[in-house]
Amino acid sequence: MAKNKTAYTSEDVTAFIEAVENEQQRKDSYRLLALMQETTGEAPQMFGPSIIGFGRYHYKYDSGHEGEAPLLGFSPRKAAISLYVNADHPEQEALLEELGKFKMGKACIYVKRLSDIHEATLKQLMQTTIDFISNKYTRI
Repeated sequence: MAKNKTAYTSEDVTAFIEAVENEQQRKDSYRLLALMQETTGEAPQMFGPSIIGFGRYHYKYDSGHEGEAPLLGFSPRKAAISLYVNADHPEQEALLEELGKFKMGKACIYVKRLSDIHEATLKQLMQTTIDFISNKYTRI
């Protein structure tokens, strides 16, 4: 079985954020650090070269593919901030309608700036993500 390319590293989270060119994304990143750490109760850690993850869980798909991933995470990318939250369940539709201005990706939500979305709704989405993962997979 192929080894996962993305894994937790010992790289410095603050140094990564400080290297982000866009000042607003740096500010938003520090706010997301606080929100995700508060929601998960976990310290931030680099997951691969560009994702800041919080907590861990082990997944195994029906295909046999398995690995380790963060409960929540984000990445300040050039075009937008990628929020790694689970948002593809019917019970989350109402939350997505309240979230604000964003785009959906296959595995994340893209926001230009944190002020474009409703922070309390984001916190609810983060909590539903943790609940879903905790019920389906093994937290590490």
